[in-house]
Amino acid sequence: MDDAPELRVERWFNTGGPLTLSALRGNVVLIYAFQMRCYGCVEHAIPQAQRAYDSFRGHPIQVVGLHTVFENHDLMSTDALAAFIGDNDLRFPIGVDSPEPGSRIPRTMRAYDMQGTPTLIAIDAQGKRRRQRLGHMPDAELEGLVNGLLKEIPAP
Repeated sequence: MDDAPELRVERWFNTGGPLTLSALRGNVVLIYAFQMRCYGCVEHAIPQAQRAYDSFRGHPIQVVGLHTVFENHDLMSTDALAAFIGDNDLRFPIGVDSPEPGSRIPRTMRAYDMQGTPTLIAIDAQGKRRRQRLGHMPDAELEGLVNGLLKEIPAP
């Protein structure tokens, strides 16, 4: 378990302001790294993120989308992402990973050493990265992971 690197986001959607992992301490954080032109992301990860956001409302959990573009940059502008978010009725916060000058790999993707999309990152209430998985995580496995992380949070 290591401290989760801070998100490096250049623009946010579906939130009143920037989100930081330090401000979300005390909550379980699920980060869904995706590209809107990635089949596995569109068919599995993004719908699962929306279900998790809807299902865990009222619990100390924050679901965050991270649009991390490492290919086809010209096709995945922030305007195209805004339309995608609206067309798919996505309501969870979504950040746009900041580009790294001179590299095709954006900053947060590099900080987490992600190997592609979709990637799910689970961060515990103390800000420790507890799981990082490339590819789809079945709903039952996600539920077990989240419930285990929630049980670690002391009761108020």
